Amino acid sequence: MVGGIGVISHLRQFPLLLSGGPKVADNTGVDALTVRKCGDGPEVVLVHGGAGPRTTWAGMESLGARWKLLLVYRRGFEPSPPALGGRQDFLVDADDLGAVFRACRPHVVAHSYGVLGTLLAAAERPESVRSLTLIEPPLFFLVPGDPDVARLEELGDAVLINGLDADPDSLREFLALAGSPGVDAERFPEAVVAAVHRAQGGRLPGQARPDLAALRAAGVPALVASGGHSLALERICDALAEELGAQRLTAPGAGHFVPAAPGFTDELEKFLSHCEGESL
Repeated sequence: MVGGIGVISHLRQFPLLLSGGPKVADNTGVDALTVRKCGDGPEVVLVHGGAGPRTTWAGMESLGARWKLLLVYRRGFEPSPPALGGRQDFLVDADDLGAVFRACRPHVVAHSYGVLGTLLAAAERPESVRSLTLIEPPLFFLVPGDPDVARLEELGDAVLINGLDADPDSLREFLALAGSPGVDAERFPEAVVAAVHRAQGGRLPGQARPDLAALRAAGVPALVASGGHSLALERICDALAEELGAQRLTAPGAGHFVPAAPGFTDELEKFLSHCEGESL
């Protein structure tokens, strides 16, 4: 998921979207982009990265008791339309998400590559969001000259550019960091192969330059979260929190899939409740 790659992992999936659970798909005026809803209460939009919503948000199902969760399916992730031009693009995501945000002024929780479009959309219209929770984004430009961050960007770019033809050792290193299962096997699982193909050719995260100063100036409450498994991602998250004046949370135990980490959902709900109280 770092840099746009993710797969159905060994983690459990978000059960409210399985058969028998509440499932509502609507257009929300975004060219048939699918947004599935569950729960009741103030709106919380969930924006996944390189893995689909059911995997990304596993572990957060209890939020549906007090919050209306709107799970966005980014382009290229069924049942939303295919990615424009056949590639993942955070600029397209920004346009899509901006329409979603303007429709309901939600709290927003975004993961990995999904953070890029989220920040671009929110920075353009800060009044369209109540709060931002940002999880392990590939915002490499925030830590210039750091060798660990540079290495992570190099790994991610190689996979996005070359796909399965990337250097095998580098490919396995990156996929392991991104939370992909079975990367030590002689042959990758089919889901991993499909995820790499889907990510290949995507707009490189290093090109993203969201206007973080605009968000801070607007006073948008923010929480930046990481999983404590990667020095590079920890440093990126530290820098992002400093730029936004955001709260900072480290939730170890689930690698890059931070929402599944013990205690993460409780801390997120505390943050959302505090922001909701201030916005009333």
